[in-house]
Amino acid sequence: EIGADTNIGAATVFVNFDGENKHRTVIGDSVRIGSDTMLVAPVTIGDGAYTAAGSVITEDVPPGAMAVARARQKIINGWVQRKRPGSSSARAADAAQGSASAQTPDE
Repeated sequence: EIGADTNIGAATVFVNFDGENKHRTVIGDSVRIGSDTMLVAPVTIGDGAYTAAGSVITEDVPPGAMAVARARQKIINGWVQRKRPGSSSARAADAAQGSASAQTPDE
């Protein structure tokens, strides 16, 4: 069920089957669903609510609220060189890091 004046962002997925049963998602009026959102049913998105792009929504969102449900980005520096040594990705990273350090004056 999708209410009036609601926008569903590109690549949104309605996840409604748990392997045995289909569940319902209810989206209120004037809701904005961010792109690439997964709505894991059963879930209700209240009138005027928003979801942030890339979120996995597993709980009801109250009217007028913004739901953000995604992990914070973590950068693991040097991962490619440690885990994929000798790969084209590692060579590219080495070259890029060498160029960057060559352009940085020594202190």
